[in-house]
Amino acid sequence: MKKLAYIDGLKGIGALMVYFCHFVFAFYYAAYSLTPESSHTASQIEIAIGKTPLNLLYSGNAAVCLFLVFSGFVLCLSYFRSGRDKKRLGTSAWKRYFRLMPMILAANLLIFVLMSLGLYRNAETAAITKSEAWFAGFNQFAPDFLQMLYESLIGCFLQGSNDYNGVLWTIPYLFLGALVVYLAAYLVGKNPLRYIAYGVMILVSAVTDIYFTGIFMGFIVCDFFCTQKKGMELWRKYWILPLLSFAAGVYLLSYPSIGVDMAGTIYAPLPPAYTVIYHMAGAVGLLAGVVGLSGLQRFFGAKIFCFLGDISYSLYLLHFPVIATFSCWFFLGLHERLGYHLTVGLDFLCTTALVLGIAYLSRRYVEPVSGLLERGIQKAAAGRKAERS
Repeated sequence: MKKLAYIDGLKGIGALMVYFCHFVFAFYYAAYSLTPESSHTASQIEIAIGKTPLNLLYSGNAAVCLFLVFSGFVLCLSYFRSGRDKKRLGTSAWKRYFRLMPMILAANLLIFVLMSLGLYRNAETAAITKSEAWFAGFNQFAPDFLQMLYESLIGCFLQGSNDYNGVLWTIPYLFLGALVVYLAAYLVGKNPLRYIAYGVMILVSAVTDIYFTGIFMGFIVCDFFCTQKKGMELWRKYWILPLLSFAAGVYLLSYPSIGVDMAGTIYAPLPPAYTVIYHMAGAVGLLAGVVGLSGLQRFFGAKIFCFLGDISYSLYLLHFPVIATFSCWFFLGLHERLGYHLTVGLDFLCTTALVLGIAYLSRRYVEPVSGLLERGIQKAAAGRKAERS
Protein backbone atom coordinates (compact mmCIF):
# COMPACT_ATOMS: atom_id res chain seq x y z
CA MET A 1 0.00 0.00 0.00
CA LYS A 2 1.22 3.48 -0.89
CA LYS A 3 2.42 5.49 2.10
CA LEU A 4 1.10 8.96 2.72
CA ALA A 5 4.31 10.93 2.34
CA TYR A 6 2.84 14.09 3.84
CA ILE A 7 2.05 12.32 7.12
CA ASP A 8 5.67 11.17 7.38
CA GLY A 9 6.74 14.71 6.58
CA LEU A 10 4.55 16.17 9.31
CA LYS A 11 5.89 13.65 11.84
CA GLY A 12 9.40 14.69 10.87
CA ILE A 13 8.57 18.35 11.38
CA GLY A 14 7.13 17.50 14.80
CA ALA A 15 10.31 15.69 15.86
CA LEU A 16 12.45 18.60 14.65
CA MET A 17 10.29 21.02 16.62
CA VAL A 18 10.95 19.02 19.80
CA TYR A 19 14.70 19.34 19.17
CA PHE A 20 14.35 23.08 18.53
CA CYS A 21 12.31 23.37 21.72
CA HIS A 22 14.94 21.78 23.91
CA PHE A 23 17.79 23.76 22.39
CA VAL A 24 15.92 27.06 22.76
CA PHE A 25 14.86 26.24 26.31
CA ALA A 26 18.48 25.46 27.20
CA PHE A 27 19.99 28.68 25.83
CA TYR A 28 17.15 31.22 25.47
CA TYR A 29 14.76 30.19 28.21
CA ALA A 30 12.97 33.55 28.15
CA ALA A 31 11.52 32.60 24.76
CA TYR A 32 9.41 30.10 26.73
CA SER A 33 9.09 31.62 30.21
CA LEU A 34 8.47 35.16 28.87
CA THR A 35 10.28 36.52 31.95
CA PRO A 36 12.71 39.47 31.61
CA GLU A 37 15.14 38.03 34.17
CA SER A 38 15.82 35.07 31.85
CA SER A 39 16.47 37.23 28.78
CA HIS A 40 19.89 37.56 27.13
CA THR A 41 19.12 40.56 24.92
CA ALA A 42 18.68 44.21 25.82
CA SER A 43 15.58 44.41 23.64
CA GLN A 44 14.20 41.19 25.14
CA ILE A 45 13.46 39.97 21.65
CA GLU A 46 13.12 36.39 22.92
CA ILE A 47 10.02 37.42 24.84
CA ALA A 48 8.59 39.27 21.86
CA ILE A 49 9.09 36.20 19.65
CA GLY A 50 7.60 33.97 22.33
CA LYS A 51 4.33 35.90 22.10
CA THR A 52 3.97 35.53 18.32
CA PRO A 53 3.18 32.54 16.08
CA LEU A 54 6.94 32.16 15.54
CA ASN A 55 7.06 30.34 18.87
CA LEU A 56 5.45 27.39 17.09
CA LEU A 57 8.88 26.59 15.61
CA TYR A 58 10.10 25.57 19.08
CA SER A 59 6.85 24.67 20.85
CA GLY A 60 7.60 21.28 22.33
CA ASN A 61 4.10 20.69 23.65
CA ALA A 62 2.55 21.55 20.29
CA ALA A 63 5.04 19.22 18.62
CA VAL A 64 4.12 16.37 20.96
CA CYS A 65 0.42 16.91 20.22
CA LEU A 66 1.18 16.83 16.49
CA PHE A 67 3.26 13.70 16.91
CA LEU A 68 0.52 11.92 18.86
CA VAL A 69 -2.25 12.87 16.42
CA PHE A 70 -0.23 11.83 13.38
CA SER A 71 0.82 8.59 15.08
CA GLY A 72 -2.83 7.83 15.85
CA PHE A 73 -3.69 8.48 12.21
CA VAL A 74 -1.23 5.90 10.84
CA LEU A 75 -1.89 3.19 13.46
CA CYS A 76 -4.89 1.69 11.67
CA LEU A 77 -4.35 3.10 8.20
CA SER A 78 -3.53 -0.32 6.72
CA TYR A 79 -6.51 -1.83 8.57
CA PHE A 80 -9.01 0.58 7.03
CA ARG A 81 -7.38 0.44 3.61
CA SER A 82 -7.46 -3.37 3.56
CA GLY A 83 -11.22 -3.51 4.01
CA ARG A 84 -10.89 -3.71 7.82
CA ASP A 85 -9.03 -6.99 8.06
CA LYS A 86 -8.88 -7.79 11.79
CA LYS A 87 -5.79 -9.96 11.41
CA ARG A 88 -3.78 -6.82 10.77
CA LEU A 89 -4.82 -5.45 14.16
CA GLY A 90 -3.54 -8.46 16.10
CA THR A 91 -0.25 -8.43 14.23
CA SER A 92 0.21 -4.70 14.77
CA ALA A 93 -0.63 -4.99 18.47
CA TRP A 94 1.98 -7.62 19.37
CA LYS A 95 4.60 -5.89 17.24
CA ARG A 96 4.08 -2.51 18.88
CA TYR A 97 6.35 -3.13 21.88
CA PHE A 98 9.14 -4.55 19.75
CA ARG A 99 8.97 -1.60 17.38
CA LEU A 100 9.40 0.91 20.18
CA MET A 101 11.65 -0.85 22.70
CA PRO A 102 14.98 -1.53 20.89
CA MET A 103 15.59 2.11 20.03
CA ILE A 104 14.62 3.22 23.55
CA LEU A 105 17.07 0.73 25.02
CA ALA A 106 19.84 1.81 22.65
CA ALA A 107 19.31 5.49 23.52
CA ASN A 108 19.27 4.78 27.25
CA LEU A 109 22.42 2.66 26.99
CA LEU A 110 24.15 5.60 25.32
CA ILE A 111 22.88 7.95 28.01
CA PHE A 112 24.05 5.56 30.75
CA VAL A 113 27.57 5.57 29.28
CA LEU A 114 27.60 9.37 28.91
CA MET A 115 26.46 9.82 32.50
CA SER A 116 28.97 7.26 33.80
CA LEU A 117 31.76 9.21 32.08
CA GLY A 118 30.55 12.47 33.64
CA LEU A 119 29.86 14.08 30.27
CA TYR A 120 26.52 15.71 31.15
CA ARG A 121 27.25 19.41 31.70
CA ASN A 122 23.73 20.79 31.60
CA ALA A 123 23.68 21.96 35.23
CA GLU A 124 26.88 23.97 34.76
CA THR A 125 25.58 25.43 31.52
CA ALA A 126 22.15 26.30 32.91
CA ALA A 127 23.71 28.57 35.53
CA ILE A 128 25.07 30.74 32.71
CA THR A 129 22.15 30.48 30.28
CA LYS A 130 19.61 31.35 33.00
CA SER A 131 17.75 28.09 32.42
CA GLU A 132 18.17 26.60 35.90
CA ALA A 133 14.40 26.19 36.27
CA TRP A 134 14.31 23.79 33.32
CA PHE A 135 17.73 22.62 32.12
CA ALA A 136 19.74 22.15 35.31
CA GLY A 137 17.89 19.21 36.82
CA PHE A 138 18.18 16.61 34.06
CA ASN A 139 20.29 13.49 34.74
CA GLN A 140 21.79 14.84 37.96
CA PHE A 141 22.06 11.48 39.74
CA ALA A 142 24.38 8.49 39.87
CA PRO A 143 23.50 6.17 36.98
CA ASP A 144 22.35 2.67 37.88
CA PHE A 145 22.39 0.01 35.17
CA LEU A 146 19.43 -1.99 36.48
CA GLN A 147 17.36 1.15 36.95
CA MET A 148 18.17 2.18 33.38
CA LEU A 149 17.25 -1.29 32.12
CA TYR A 150 13.92 -1.23 33.95
CA GLU A 151 13.07 2.19 32.54
CA SER A 152 13.94 1.02 29.02
CA LEU A 153 12.09 -2.29 29.06
CA ILE A 154 9.10 -1.70 31.35
CA GLY A 155 8.92 1.60 33.19
CA CYS A 156 8.62 3.98 30.27
CA PHE A 157 5.89 1.85 28.66
CA LEU A 158 3.66 1.47 31.69
CA GLN A 159 4.55 4.44 33.90
CA GLY A 160 6.19 6.98 31.61
CA SER A 161 9.47 6.66 33.54
CA ASN A 162 11.93 9.13 32.06
CA ASP A 163 14.79 9.62 34.50
CA TYR A 164 17.43 8.86 31.88
CA ASN A 165 15.77 10.26 28.78
CA GLY A 166 13.25 13.00 29.47
CA VAL A 167 11.33 12.52 26.23
CA LEU A 168 10.17 9.04 27.27
CA TRP A 169 7.20 10.52 29.13
CA THR A 170 5.25 10.22 25.86
CA ILE A 171 5.83 6.47 25.40
CA PRO A 172 2.71 5.31 27.32
CA TYR A 173 0.58 7.27 24.85
CA LEU A 174 2.37 5.72 21.88
CA PHE A 175 2.19 2.22 23.40
CA LEU A 176 -0.90 1.91 25.61
CA GLY A 177 -2.81 4.38 23.46
CA ALA A 178 -2.04 2.27 20.40
CA LEU A 179 -3.28 -0.88 22.11
CA VAL A 180 -6.55 0.84 23.00
CA VAL A 181 -6.92 1.98 19.39
CA TYR A 182 -6.31 -1.54 18.07
CA LEU A 183 -8.87 -2.91 20.53
CA ALA A 184 -11.44 -0.28 19.56
CA ALA A 185 -10.94 -1.02 15.87
CA TYR A 186 -11.27 -4.76 16.55
CA LEU A 187 -14.47 -4.42 18.58
CA VAL A 188 -16.37 -1.69 16.73
CA GLY A 189 -14.36 -0.94 13.57
CA LYS A 190 -17.15 -2.23 11.32
CA ASN A 191 -20.06 -1.01 13.41
CA PRO A 192 -21.98 1.91 11.86
CA LEU A 193 -22.46 3.33 15.37
CA ARG A 194 -18.74 3.18 16.20
CA TYR A 195 -18.43 6.96 16.38
CA ILE A 196 -20.45 6.85 19.59
CA ALA A 197 -17.80 4.55 21.07
CA TYR A 198 -15.13 6.90 19.77
CA GLY A 199 -16.86 9.77 21.54
CA VAL A 200 -16.75 7.85 24.81
CA MET A 201 -13.01 7.24 24.31
CA ILE A 202 -12.44 10.96 23.82
CA LEU A 203 -14.50 11.94 26.87
CA VAL A 204 -12.77 9.43 29.14
CA SER A 205 -9.30 10.46 27.99
CA ALA A 206 -10.16 14.16 28.27
CA VAL A 207 -10.99 13.81 31.98
CA THR A 208 -8.22 11.32 32.84
CA ASP A 209 -5.17 12.08 30.67
CA ILE A 210 -5.75 14.43 27.77
CA TYR A 211 -2.64 13.36 25.85
CA PHE A 212 -4.34 10.05 25.04
CA THR A 213 -6.88 12.18 23.18
CA GLY A 214 -4.25 12.89 20.54
CA ILE A 215 -3.82 9.23 19.62
CA PHE A 216 -7.59 8.66 19.64
CA MET A 217 -8.39 11.75 17.55
CA GLY A 218 -5.79 10.78 14.97
CA PHE A 219 -7.41 7.35 14.75
CA ILE A 220 -10.87 8.86 14.29
CA VAL A 221 -9.66 11.16 11.51
CA CYS A 222 -8.09 8.13 9.82
CA ASP A 223 -11.38 6.22 10.03
CA PHE A 224 -13.28 9.11 8.44
CA PHE A 225 -10.55 9.64 5.84
CA CYS A 226 -10.63 5.99 4.73
CA THR A 227 -14.29 5.02 5.09
CA GLN A 228 -16.40 8.13 4.53
CA LYS A 229 -15.86 8.62 0.80
CA LYS A 230 -18.72 11.06 0.25
CA GLY A 231 -17.75 13.08 3.30
CA MET A 232 -14.16 13.35 2.09
CA GLU A 233 -15.31 14.32 -1.41
CA LEU A 234 -17.31 17.20 0.05
CA TRP A 235 -14.44 18.18 2.35
CA ARG A 236 -12.08 18.42 -0.62
CA LYS A 237 -14.63 20.06 -2.92
CA TYR A 238 -15.32 22.97 -0.58
CA TRP A 239 -11.61 23.70 -0.16
CA ILE A 240 -12.22 26.77 1.96
CA LEU A 241 -13.23 24.48 4.85
CA PRO A 242 -9.97 22.52 5.08
CA LEU A 243 -8.07 25.77 4.52
CA LEU A 244 -9.84 27.37 7.49
CA SER A 245 -9.24 24.20 9.50
CA PHE A 246 -5.52 24.35 8.74
CA ALA A 247 -5.31 28.06 9.59
CA ALA A 248 -7.20 27.57 12.85
CA GLY A 249 -4.96 24.62 13.64
CA VAL A 250 -1.79 26.66 13.18
CA TYR A 251 -3.24 29.46 15.31
CA LEU A 252 -4.15 27.13 18.18
CA LEU A 253 -0.88 25.21 17.95
CA SER A 254 1.08 28.44 18.20
CA TYR A 255 -0.54 29.43 21.49
CA PRO A 256 2.48 29.99 23.80
CA SER A 257 3.06 26.96 26.01
CA ILE A 258 3.55 29.02 29.17
CA GLY A 259 -0.08 30.16 28.82
CA VAL A 260 0.20 33.44 30.76
CA ASP A 261 0.48 37.17 30.05
CA MET A 262 -1.19 37.05 26.64
CA ALA A 263 -2.69 40.55 26.88
CA GLY A 264 -2.04 42.59 23.76
CA THR A 265 -1.30 39.54 21.61
CA ILE A 266 -3.39 37.69 19.03
CA TYR A 267 -3.99 35.06 21.73
CA ALA A 268 -5.67 37.47 24.16
CA PRO A 269 -9.23 36.31 23.25
CA LEU A 270 -8.44 32.77 24.40
CA PRO A 271 -8.88 31.98 28.11
CA PRO A 272 -5.57 31.00 29.76
CA ALA A 273 -4.80 27.63 31.38
CA TYR A 274 -6.05 25.53 28.46
CA THR A 275 -2.77 25.25 26.58
CA VAL A 276 -2.84 21.49 26.02
CA ILE A 277 -6.45 21.65 24.80
CA TYR A 278 -5.52 24.38 22.32
CA HIS A 279 -2.52 22.44 21.07
CA MET A 280 -4.44 19.18 20.77
CA ALA A 281 -7.33 20.83 18.94
CA GLY A 282 -4.83 22.63 16.75
CA ALA A 283 -3.09 19.39 15.80
CA VAL A 284 -6.42 17.83 14.80
CA GLY A 285 -7.40 20.94 12.84
CA LEU A 286 -4.08 20.98 11.02
CA LEU A 287 -4.37 17.29 10.12
CA ALA A 288 -7.96 17.73 8.92
CA GLY A 289 -6.84 20.63 6.77
CA VAL A 290 -3.92 18.77 5.21
CA VAL A 291 -5.96 15.68 4.27
CA GLY A 292 -8.34 17.97 2.41
CA LEU A 293 -5.84 20.07 0.46
CA SER A 294 -3.61 18.51 -2.18
CA GLY A 295 -1.33 21.56 -2.23
CA LEU A 296 -0.46 21.11 1.43
CA GLN A 297 0.02 17.40 0.87
CA ARG A 298 2.60 18.11 -1.84
CA PHE A 299 4.36 20.65 0.39
CA PHE A 300 4.61 18.43 3.46
CA GLY A 301 5.45 15.46 1.25
CA ALA A 302 8.64 17.16 0.02
CA LYS A 303 11.81 15.06 0.19
CA ILE A 304 13.38 17.05 3.01
CA PHE A 305 10.34 16.56 5.23
CA CYS A 306 10.08 12.87 4.31
CA PHE A 307 13.74 12.48 5.28
CA LEU A 308 12.96 14.02 8.65
CA GLY A 309 9.97 11.72 8.95
CA ASP A 310 12.13 8.69 8.23
CA ILE A 311 14.56 9.57 11.03
CA SER A 312 11.93 11.10 13.35
CA TYR A 313 11.93 8.35 15.99
CA SER A 314 15.71 8.35 16.36
CA LEU A 315 15.77 12.14 16.22
CA TYR A 316 13.20 12.30 18.99
CA LEU A 317 15.05 9.88 21.27
CA LEU A 318 18.64 10.98 20.71
CA HIS A 319 18.66 14.76 20.44
CA PHE A 320 18.57 15.61 24.15
CA PRO A 321 21.71 13.73 25.26
CA VAL A 322 23.54 15.53 22.45
CA ILE A 323 22.33 18.90 23.76
CA ALA A 324 23.21 18.03 27.37
CA THR A 325 26.73 16.91 26.43
CA PHE A 326 28.11 18.25 23.14
CA SER A 327 26.11 21.51 23.02
CA CYS A 328 27.02 22.32 26.62
CA TRP A 329 30.69 21.46 26.06
CA PHE A 330 30.77 23.68 22.96
CA PHE A 331 29.11 26.58 24.78
CA LEU A 332 31.23 26.38 27.92
CA GLY A 333 34.43 26.27 25.89
CA LEU A 334 33.73 29.24 23.64
CA HIS A 335 31.19 31.68 25.08
CA GLU A 336 33.78 33.80 26.94
CA ARG A 337 35.86 34.25 23.77
CA LEU A 338 33.16 34.59 21.13
CA GLY A 339 30.33 36.12 23.12
CA TYR A 340 26.97 34.62 24.01
CA HIS A 341 24.95 34.93 20.82
CA LEU A 342 27.68 34.00 18.31
CA THR A 343 28.59 30.97 20.41
CA VAL A 344 24.98 29.80 20.65
CA GLY A 345 24.48 30.34 16.91
CA LEU A 346 27.53 28.26 15.99
CA ASP A 347 26.56 25.74 18.65
CA PHE A 348 23.12 25.38 17.10
CA LEU A 349 24.55 24.75 13.62
CA CYS A 350 27.03 22.15 14.87
CA THR A 351 24.49 20.47 17.15
CA THR A 352 21.89 20.29 14.39
CA ALA A 353 24.34 18.65 12.00
CA LEU A 354 25.43 16.20 14.71
CA VAL A 355 21.88 15.35 15.78
CA LEU A 356 20.70 14.76 12.22
CA GLY A 357 23.79 12.67 11.45
CA ILE A 358 23.39 10.50 14.54
CA ALA A 359 19.66 10.10 13.89
CA TYR A 360 20.35 9.02 10.30
CA LEU A 361 22.93 6.44 11.38
CA SER A 362 20.60 5.19 14.09
CA ARG A 363 17.74 4.86 11.63
CA ARG A 364 19.94 2.90 9.26
CA TYR A 365 21.76 0.61 11.67
CA VAL A 366 19.88 0.49 15.02
CA GLU A 367 16.17 0.78 14.26
CA PRO A 368 16.23 -2.29 11.94
CA VAL A 369 16.85 -4.39 15.06
CA SER A 370 13.12 -4.06 15.70
CA GLY A 371 12.37 -5.86 12.45
CA LEU A 372 14.88 -8.60 13.26
CA LEU A 373 13.22 -9.15 16.64
CA GLU A 374 9.76 -9.29 15.10
CA ARG A 375 10.82 -11.80 12.46
CA GLY A 376 12.65 -13.90 15.04
CA ILE A 377 9.57 -14.07 17.25
CA GLN A 378 7.37 -14.91 14.26
CA LYS A 379 9.68 -17.76 13.24
CA ALA A 380 9.81 -19.11 16.79
CA ALA A 381 6.01 -18.98 17.07
CA ALA A 382 5.61 -20.66 13.69
CA GLY A 383 8.08 -23.38 14.71
CA ARG A 384 6.19 -24.14 17.91
CA LYS A 385 2.91 -24.22 16.03
CA ALA A 386 4.39 -26.68 13.52
CA GLU A 387 5.66 -28.92 16.34
CA ARG A 388 2.22 -29.04 17.95
CA SER A 389 0.53 -29.92 14.68
